Amino acid sequence: MQIWKDSWFMIRGDLRGGKIRLILTALFTIVFMFYLAGLTGLFFNEAAQTHQRSVLPDYFLLAIVPFLGFAYSRRTMKYWSADSYTKMLAYLRSLPIPLSAVLCKRKLQSVMCFALNGVLFFGLVYALAGHLRASLSPLGYVVFSITWIGYGLAVMGLYIFFEFLYSGKAYFWLLLLTMLISFGGAMLVKLSGGNLLFYSLACSKEWGLLSPLMWGTLLGGTVSVQLFSRWTIHRLKRRDLV
Repeated sequence: MQIWKDSWFMIRGDLRGGKIRLILTALFTIVFMFYLAGLTGLFFNEAAQTHQRSVLPDYFLLAIVPFLGFAYSRRTMKYWSADSYTKMLAYLRSLPIPLSAVLCKRKLQSVMCFALNGVLFFGLVYALAGHLRASLSPLGYVVFSITWIGYGLAVMGLYIFFEFLYSGKAYFWLLLLTMLISFGGAMLVKLSGGNLLFYSLACSKEWGLLSPLMWGTLLGGTVSVQLFSRWTIHRLKRRDLV
């Protein structure tokens, strides 16, 4: 319980300090979500119209959805060059705050970002993809969105592991590697005759809120975040932050 209190205290401190910074972060995030949603909506709309099993919509889902768990600020965008998060970790370690509370704060931030960015991103995609709207009800699309947010949580556990344990430049290259793996995964699905977009849409449309795929990704995402959190804390105790 104390860990949760410490985490919320740190989050409230971030929200109270630097209102201009928070406004700029919110504006930049909105613009970035519009950009991502615009590209994704075009691919989704074309796939729904032609019913072709293209690899690009699958790749966008696999590669982009996990990035909804980030708040896009100047510090985030410059992390690879300035190594800002490592410096912050070094500062937090000097305070009487347990590592578990610091990690809990990061997980809470991710959940909040998924909630806010997910509504904005998936809402814009649904608004832009007219052919997708014609084939899927709003409730079915909500199930579809939650399904992929569950997947995003699973990958986010890995990203937090990278974020806490590697320098900014190493973290940047690891993110590129995961995006390359995502493309490879999308290609393997296509070569096997499947399609992640159509499959997840079909499950959402057929099962609704009882979709086993949705509950499976949410459960898998939760377990992934918790397992990576334990591994991160174990490894972080031995990391040199100097």
